[in-house]
Amino acid sequence: MAEETVLAIDVGTQSVRALAFDPRGKMIDQARVVYASPYNSPQPGWAEQDPAYYWQCLAQACRQLWAGGKVSPDALAAVAVTYQRSTLVNLDRQGQPLRPAIVWLDQRRARSLPPVGVLWDSAFRMSGLTGTLRYLQAEAEANWLAENQPDIWEKTRHYLFLSGYITYRLTGRFADSTGCQVGYLPFDYKRQAWASPSSWKWKAIPMRSEILPELVSPGERLGVVTARAALDTGLPEGLAVIAAASDKACEVLGSGCLEPHQGCIGYGTTATINVNSTRYKEPITLIPPYPSACPGEYNLEVQIYRGFWMVSWFKEEFALQECSLALEEGVAAEEILDRLVKDIPPGSMGLILQPFWSPGLRYPGPEARGSVIGFSGVHSRGHLYRSILEGLAYAVREGRERIEKRAGVRLKELYVCGGGSRSDQMMQITADVFGLPAARPSVYEASGLGAAILAARGAGLHTDLKTAVGEMTARGRVFEPDTGAAEVYDQLYRKVYRKMYRKLLPLFRDIQNITGYPESP
Repeated sequence: MAEETVLAIDVGTQSVRALAFDPRGKMIDQARVVYASPYNSPQPGWAEQDPAYYWQCLAQACRQLWAGGKVSPDALAAVAVTYQRSTLVNLDRQGQPLRPAIVWLDQRRARSLPPVGVLWDSAFRMSGLTGTLRYLQAEAEANWLAENQPDIWEKTRHYLFLSGYITYRLTGRFADSTGCQVGYLPFDYKRQAWASPSSWKWKAIPMRSEILPELVSPGERLGVVTARAALDTGLPEGLAVIAAASDKACEVLGSGCLEPHQGCIGYGTTATINVNSTRYKEPITLIPPYPSACPGEYNLEVQIYRGFWMVSWFKEEFALQECSLALEEGVAAEEILDRLVKDIPPGSMGLILQPFWSPGLRYPGPEARGSVIGFSGVHSRGHLYRSILEGLAYAVREGRERIEKRAGVRLKELYVCGGGSRSDQMMQITADVFGLPAARPSVYEASGLGAAILAARGAGLHTDLKTAVGEMTARGRVFEPDTGAAEVYDQLYRKVYRKMYRKLLPLFRDIQNITGYPESP
């Protein structure tokens, strides 16, 4: 039926996907454009990308979708876009990029940290959070720009996340969704608005408030497609552009996880566990809950940086044989690796891995390192690979327990999204480690579906967001926990994994002091 199709665009770390859905949540067709390179590294640890390249790939994905013949641009009721988080763009007065976008994977850090004032400094010191404040300031891209590229920072008239930049290219407005505000900006996560003028955040990350975009709630209209954007993308001029949210927030929505007893695990480049909440609760002290795709609500999230990236790392460093076999058979390397671990018993014959290949802010702390214990002569590459999958599941379970403690609600249902959800072995390990059924959403592209739900609601195809979620989401295959495996994992988790970080932390600090890596803020 005309104007009952919604378009969701997912601007990810590796690719852009254009996905068309009907009002029942059925995917009609999709198109994917893989980046020639996810980012450029002009210096070690840097990750940058031309902002216009994201727009070019988005436009190409749209045109590929129209070329497929299953979706007509004229049948669209609305479009909504979901994004990788925390990628930042500097624009001048004319809306032109002043420098490459700083991609969320970037590791540069500011060294000259702005003072926050005597009162705030004392408050953080008395709370024992001075180190956390310094870490936040060092990680803030704005502070690095002010220190190292002051001319560009001075010329910046619009300082936007990638979501705000794409909104500008689509609509001509400097606006963004509250659901995309995840990063180092003066944002009040409790009120889901820019911080009040008296907030310490404006001192910790100094900037002019006028360079930040207007904020719009998810499901509300950001604007309409301009003539220029229509020419680039093939989208109809005047089509409503609906505010969506970040990829993780849309993943939660697209999985149908709206209740506090439902946990959404995302096995992506960063592994996460999220619980949607109507109440503001910090899952870890000073780590705010991020904006939900449901307006005015929150996602209590714990992250494992470099989460399922570890699978890519393993493939590159240890799995040449499996990758070659996958090419011969025309299947994904992960399918071959699943075969490699299928017959290895739960617990990997005593090999336990803690997946802190990249440090965190509060837990694990900035000095954290990854660790593997329990090696013996019986262990093979298969055991190491299985220990990676198990270690990620342990880390996510620990995140679950932190969220449960803070929220006061026990999780009873698990929904698993992201690339890792395609692995039957990962799904079964997750069910066994948690001792709970683990379900895949019926639509693999959960973040895209979440954006489509918001587009459908914004276009008036559903009366409210809850109805839209009920109509457009469903559970796919469910993996039930194996009693014997669950018992093994529970003991290893409680008696070994939970103790590893605390016992190894003094050694991590010694390593940091001796080698200077990871750098201290």
